[in-house]
This record gives sequence, C-alpha cells and structure tokens, in this order.
Amino acid sequence: MTELLSEHACFGGVQRFYKFDSAAIGLPMRFAVYLPPDHAGKRLPVLFYLAGLTCTEETFAIKAGAQRVAAEEGLILVMPDTSPRGAGVPGETDAWDFGAGAGFYVDAVQAPWSTHYRMYSHILELRERVLAELPADPARVGIFGHSMGGHGALMLALRNPALFQSVSAFAPIAAPTRCPWGQKAFTGYLGDDQAAWRAYDATELMARSTEPPFPKGILVDQGMADKFLAEQLYPEAFEEACRAVGQPLELRRHAGYDHGYYFIQTFVADHLRFHRRNLA
Repeated sequence: MTELLSEHACFGGVQRFYKFDSAAIGLPMRFAVYLPPDHAGKRLPVLFYLAGLTCTEETFAIKAGAQRVAAEEGLILVMPDTSPRGAGVPGETDAWDFGAGAGFYVDAVQAPWSTHYRMYSHILELRERVLAELPADPARVGIFGHSMGGHGALMLALRNPALFQSVSAFAPIAAPTRCPWGQKAFTGYLGDDQAAWRAYDATELMARSTEPPFPKGILVDQGMADKFLAEQLYPEAFEEACRAVGQPLELRRHAGYDHGYYFIQTFVADHLRFHRRNLA
C-alpha cells in the first residue's frame, strides 16, 4: 500500500510525498509527486526525474522550481529516491559516490549489495505503481535526470523505449564505463564483468542501436564550467554514438554554468516543454 506522508498546495496543484514497501528493494522507499491543477478525471503525461549523487526524493522538488511549468503544461512529475535507505550494508555510508545516495540505477549482483541495491528494477516498479494509482497516461511517459540520474534516465529509456516515450538529461554521466564514478560503482555493484557494465552505459547502448530509438530527439544540457565535465561526464562520447546511428540529439553547451541546481533551474522549463511536445 502506498502511504501519503505529506501534501502541499503548489501553483494550484499539489506536491506530495509518499512511501511504500518496495518489492524490488525489499525495504520501504520514498518518492515525491507533483500533480498539476485540474487533473481529476484526466490521464496526463507523466515525467520521472532521476536525481544525482547524494540527492533524495526531495531534492528536485525543492530546488529545481519545476512545479510552475508542470502546472502550466499539465504534467505529472515523479521523483524517486536515489538509493535504498537503511539497508544495513557495511560501509554503505562511507563514501558520497557509492552506497547510500548513490545507487546508480543498476541492479547489483555483487554481495552484499545485491540484496537491496536494485534501483533499476525499482524505477520500473515505481512506474507501474504510478500508472496504477495516479492519473497518468501509460502511453505518455517521459524520463529525465541529472548527473547520475541523467545516466539513469538515458540508460533506462534506451533499454525500455516502449515504456519511456521521451528522454532528456542535465549533465549526465553519459559513458559511465569510462569514468571514475561509473567504474567505482559498477565494480562494486556489478563486479568485473565488462559486459554487465556496458548494459548500463547509455553510450554503449546507443552504439548498439540499429536505428534511432527516439526519432523525436533527445535533449541534453551541459554546463561548460562544470568541474566534473572532463573527467566524469563524456557528453561527446554520447554525441558521437548518436551521430553514428542517426539519433537526433540536441546537445546544448552553456558557457559559465556549473553542475548544480542553479544550472538546472535555468533550463528546466525547456526540458518540461520538450517532453510535453514529445508526449502530445
């Protein structure tokens, strides 16, 4: 059963926070939902937002300023947490980029992480719960995210194009098999099997495509003052993979913008409207 924890009036709609017992995770998981005004009796497009390292289900709801545009465009926003909480895995809170707050949207196969760290399955499970319990249209589901969540959004969409009809990202970890964050996470969660790593890498998944998976396009925004750009993000690798398979990609590079939520606030309206057009 999904438990409503709190509800707050917001731009004529409601910002809600929920909790439910996740079968995928084996623990209670929290998520946030924004419902726009006048949603009763309608099936609306829904966007899943996947947050980045150290974030929770509250981060985007509080920091991004997305609810105003979601209210105007008639979009439901769904914001999951970024990892299990209270799993009791030794060392899960020792590092900010692995463990709690850093589930990387993969299903771990390495003990002791494999018992609860199953965020890939959790996002798919949450999608089904949202469609069953909220006024969301199963034919109009989009996904986007930031950093680790940008990786998650691109990867989940590429693996499940029938489930997510639109995708975008802010400063995604676009080629996690090539960067220190991804290599650390994938080794810990997936072990040394490079084939398992590639199955969760958006650039590798795009390179395997035989035709453009999202013919309406993919939107990616990247700040050029992002301190993680050179070492961790590799948008140019994803760009080249898209070019090779003919996938339309709008990769926008913005001088002066860094990796944080001021950057996301600046361009979040563009992303919501991009999805609203794609999910019309």
